[in-house]
Amino acid sequence: MSKDSNRPHPHNHLFGKKVKPKNWASTIKRIGSYFSDQKFLLSLVLLMVIISSALSLLGPFLIGMAIDSYIVKENIEGLNKLLLGLIFVFVGQSLSTWLQNYWMIGIAQDTVLKMRNDLFNQFHRLSISFFDKRQHGELMSRVTNDIENVSSTLNSSFIQVFSSILTLVGTVGVMIYLSPILTLISLSIVPLMFFGLKWITKRTGARFKEQQRNLGEINGYIEEITSGQRIVKSFSQEKRVMEEFMAKNERLRESGYWAQTFSGFIPKLMNVLNNGSFALIAGIGGVLALNGKVSIGVIVIFVEYSRQFTRPLNDLANQFNTLLSAVAGAERVFEILDESQEEMDETGATELSAVKGKVEFRDVSFSYEKDEKTVSDLSFSVNEGETVALVGPTGAGKTTIVNLLSRFYESDSGQILIDGHDIKKVKRSSLRSHMGFVLQDSFLFEGTILENIRYGRLNATDEEVVNAAKLANAHSFVQKLPKGYKTILNQEGSGISQGQKQLLSIARAILADPSLLILDEATSSIDTITEMKIQEALQRLMQGRTSFVIAHRLNTIQQADQILVLHDGGILEKGTHEELLKNKKFYHSLYHSQLKQDA
Repeated sequence: MSKDSNRPHPHNHLFGKKVKPKNWASTIKRIGSYFSDQKFLLSLVLLMVIISSALSLLGPFLIGMAIDSYIVKENIEGLNKLLLGLIFVFVGQSLSTWLQNYWMIGIAQDTVLKMRNDLFNQFHRLSISFFDKRQHGELMSRVTNDIENVSSTLNSSFIQVFSSILTLVGTVGVMIYLSPILTLISLSIVPLMFFGLKWITKRTGARFKEQQRNLGEINGYIEEITSGQRIVKSFSQEKRVMEEFMAKNERLRESGYWAQTFSGFIPKLMNVLNNGSFALIAGIGGVLALNGKVSIGVIVIFVEYSRQFTRPLNDLANQFNTLLSAVAGAERVFEILDESQEEMDETGATELSAVKGKVEFRDVSFSYEKDEKTVSDLSFSVNEGETVALVGPTGAGKTTIVNLLSRFYESDSGQILIDGHDIKKVKRSSLRSHMGFVLQDSFLFEGTILENIRYGRLNATDEEVVNAAKLANAHSFVQKLPKGYKTILNQEGSGISQGQKQLLSIARAILADPSLLILDEATSSIDTITEMKIQEALQRLMQGRTSFVIAHRLNTIQQADQILVLHDGGILEKGTHEELLKNKKFYHSLYHSQLKQDA
């Protein structure tokens, strides 16, 4: 469908602004709401985490006991029993760790399944205006990259964080029980760790959000350029496109570089502090052991626990960066989920059981942007079965009229009536079920030709599909394809020409058997024979139906029952082709200028 020049452009507002920080606690709570029907399995995961953490604490404790009670006393029999117990501890820890990971993967995949479904369903509840203002590749990035980010974090980080907290609390508790002095020495690194992590994470959060934003931008750009590759090559813009891509890629590289660089400081800091703690415990513990204050076994336990104490802190610090990235991704998903959906049908909205096709616009006004009227006080009527052509320069309001008629946009004021029914009091699905669209950019889905035509009426039989193709003059070229109606097309319709794609679009509209037709003429740049086939098919399609034709080539609308010449959102002239030529005004000038161009 042709675009009005004053419609907001999708690039104008999306990437220039900084993403405002959100309530992260609220975002995490919202992610947690997806676990509602997984409570039992989640409880099992938490139980396995508790068992795993407890066994990880028990192992070093038993080793210390082995030294003090059996090795020092040369009790081989007792040592063998304890070693057997250690084997059970380590096997039990491995098994509980495997189970918690196995169950958590299922929970994570189920969660992102729901989240991805919610996001995709939300796309179908949003208005056309939302998609007019957004870059499609950037939206795809939210469905793929951002949700995958959440998935990978749930798979690993959720268990890691909970396990680290339990291990940390348990380790400190046992350490205090064994030796308060050595515990105090071990905890002396915590303030240094806290201030170091605070300095690092303050810088990583903003960088990870910037990285996600830049990733969405570059995905959108790739999708756009890939789709428009023919235009890029036609105008020899490869160099400019590559330069723009390199600039975007460089921004992504830089944000990713600094995000990873700052986050990379964390393990280095933790290693330094960990080694310092180990040295202090070994040195001071040795002095205490010589003075009989602690046993050698306790020192061994503390050395191992000091590692276990810093390890969960290290894990928490590392997972914090992963959580930063995941929450940033989840925020971007929830931003879309929180977008205003297409307005709900009014209370008491009715179904249109049958449509004869009388259409009336009464003082209709509309603007895409505030204080910029696209259509102003527009009034006209179309009788049942008539064809009305919409003519005018770019931005005159042609596309806007059909957008308002189909309720892709809502008028600011005035009424639009179909058979006397105000369309704002009719359910959108009911209204659109009586409308058929043949757009300038004929869109085909990935699938067979049979499936693409059947999109107009999903319960149609193969015979009805073939009959529709015959009426659309598409049957002859489909039969010549290697697999006929079973030929698989991609969304670009590769393997068939633009004119043939248009014939399939017409067949789809014929199969839908609508009462109202919206036709965005698409015969430019098509050979004469195919154009004749399209015009013939359109005439069959329009017969007995009320049709709105957005006209670009005036020689194709000479048989229209009335022609509306639009200019600056209003009707400049109205009448039949002959009447408008006799008036010798704007339409007369426009028509003859096109004749000269075609000559």
